[in-house]
Amino acid sequence: MTNKPKNEPTVAYSELAIRNNLSIVEYCRTSVAAVSGCTAGVLGLTGLYGALFFFFAVTSFWLMLLCKAGIDSWRKFFISRKSLLINGIFGHFFTYILCWTFIYGMVHVY
Repeated sequence: MTNKPKNEPTVAYSELAIRNNLSIVEYCRTSVAAVSGCTAGVLGLTGLYGALFFFFAVTSFWLMLLCKAGIDSWRKFFISRKSLLINGIFGHFFTYILCWTFIYGMVHVY
């Protein structure tokens, strides 16, 4: 038994299209993590401010992605908004830290 109303149509997703969309989002997330890490390093952010900058960058990317897909029509391209926000966030955090510390060291230490 489902809790779905009788008059609501069943939605079918193309698995190939969903996988393609998610792989593109994964590539963009990795790029955003690297670029925001470099930005934090150049700005000289340290400690908690640097970590908060990562979450600001991730949330900004998520909002831009939802706006690009359409505020009301994002369901055509993705299954869940929550998974777009938190999928692989810690893996990208390590990419962010790598770029952040490398660029910080190159600009502010040496």
